[in-house]
Amino acid sequence: MKYMLLINSPATEDDAQGEETASFEDWIAYDKTVRESGIHVAGHSLADLTTATTVRVGASGERTVTDGPFAETREVLGGYYVIDVPDLDVALDWAARCPGARGGGSVVVRPIAEF
Repeated sequence: MKYMLLINSPATEDDAQGEETASFEDWIAYDKTVRESGIHVAGHSLADLTTATTVRVGASGERTVTDGPFAETREVLGGYYVIDVPDLDVALDWAARCPGARGGGSVVVRPIAEF
């Protein structure tokens, strides 16, 4: 079964609440482990939030384009992995190992819908 691990990072250093964030080396090691385990389907790190653009379409079909997402949130989507594992328990285990789950961040696990 395929699952997406959505990696949310604290929006600011203050939002990390003094917790130690993952190092670059932590990310390299995790990525290598995911790939070598054979569960890796896809994954990317996203560019800085300041490069984002949001599109909304109103009821009349009018398109509005704005810079960035400026939601009232303390977390920012930083990247994702798609993994292919036997069940949710295994996906949760991989999410808990992800460096993004530390330092005030979180990893949201969502099953991939098969149509």
